[in-house]
Amino acid sequence: MKIKSFLAKPYAAIVSKRIKKARKTAVADQKEIFQHLVKVGKNTLFGKDHHFENIATYEDFKQHVPVKDYEAFKPYIELIKEGKQNVLWKGKPLYFAKTSGTTSGVKYIPITKDGIPNLVGSAKNALLCYMHESGNAAFADGKMIFLTGSPVLERVGGIPTGRLSGISNHLVPGYLRKNQLPDFTTNCIEDWEEKLGKIVEQTFDKNMTLISGIPPWIQMYFDWLIAKGEGKKIADIFPNLAVIAHGGVNFEPYKKKLFESLGRPVDTIETYPASEGFFAFQDTREEEGLLLVANSGIFYEFIPTSEYFNENPTRLSLEQVETGVNYALIINSVNGLWGYSIGDTVKFVSKDPYRLVVTGRIKHYISAFGEHVIGEEVEHAIKSVSDKHNVKITEFTVAPYIQPASGLPYHEWLIEFEGMPGDLQGFALDIDNEMRLKNIYYDDLITGNILQPLKITPLKKGSFIAYMKSIGKLGGQNKTPRLTNDREVADALIALQ
Repeated sequence: MKIKSFLAKPYAAIVSKRIKKARKTAVADQKEIFQHLVKVGKNTLFGKDHHFENIATYEDFKQHVPVKDYEAFKPYIELIKEGKQNVLWKGKPLYFAKTSGTTSGVKYIPITKDGIPNLVGSAKNALLCYMHESGNAAFADGKMIFLTGSPVLERVGGIPTGRLSGISNHLVPGYLRKNQLPDFTTNCIEDWEEKLGKIVEQTFDKNMTLISGIPPWIQMYFDWLIAKGEGKKIADIFPNLAVIAHGGVNFEPYKKKLFESLGRPVDTIETYPASEGFFAFQDTREEEGLLLVANSGIFYEFIPTSEYFNENPTRLSLEQVETGVNYALIINSVNGLWGYSIGDTVKFVSKDPYRLVVTGRIKHYISAFGEHVIGEEVEHAIKSVSDKHNVKITEFTVAPYIQPASGLPYHEWLIEFEGMPGDLQGFALDIDNEMRLKNIYYDDLITGNILQPLKITPLKKGSFIAYMKSIGKLGGQNKTPRLTNDREVADALIALQ
């Protein structure tokens, strides 16, 4: 055992004990964070505009601070860009995390000095919890790869600005720097395919023990490694690979193909980070769901998704949530986000402790006929049916086909198969039946002859990579939406065939 793993084990035990203790105080921690946020927020421009001096309780807060999306925050962000201080939080942000918006174009999410511990500490805690529970500390001595965006930061209003994954490169603790791959020069390459080629060259003969990234880009990395290794499995190329840390999208649809590429089981750690904060992580492999980070500068609110688009939706604090209900996640944080809708939907699977699963995106759904199909449903259906048919899926997306040349409308599933099912019609029927079991509205539309059963359009290999490349979003933290309520993505993919 080398020095890093030797020292890490007792430290992991201490941190794990601390996290287990915090699981019992989540509601009290949330109340304390709420009071702190309001106290500091009183002296900001946002706090003055929203009369924070009149806020004493959460009920007061809801009266004064409406739920907002990025468009509503834009005027405050513009003031920060102009050099103004104490706009959304005390002082000025240390960074802007640049991310893409569907209606807002580029979004600039502030990251403050007070917000850094949430980003760095939560990622560290996820690894330490795994280390303590599994007893595996050896990976700390090997090489670790983080498939991220470029760490080169531009200046916007004098504030360093870039993708969250690129900013995170600057926050990697010094004791991990020597373990980290690829090197800084390679990480700075903007073109994803050129960068991936360099990463493969740089890591192929190294003692890789941990790989972190979004599942589709991990798979692409694996594919390139296997090609270079002339068909060798990843386990043969990296015999000491012990852990895959992933987040950003649901792991399950990718799991079968990833493990096939690996050639043997490897432990996984799921995390839930976003530009707006680090919200949850897998603290145990024994229970379903991710542990909510309830004591790290974020006060959470939850809106039942069925009410999200209402004029005055119900807003709940953590102690008011129920298990099994889909909620839109709303945050208030030391980064200066107030009543901010991040666009994700979550569902609690436990309240003791508070563990959740990410179920999709508020704006990623199909409801062209009132069916309101969500990400959780399509991901469940394709995983269960793929397992049944022993089929591996590379990627997929679903869109409505409202006006076909003949017959009733339907949902079109565009799927890139690793290998085609022996019975594509039976595969489609099984998915349709799963969807009808999961979504009663969809079932009613099929039964009532409003929709015909779904149809599958197989896509040639590399279609999703080609699509992401065509829109300038290949690699990094970018991902294709699983569901769209229009035909933009679907038609673009079909045009590539």
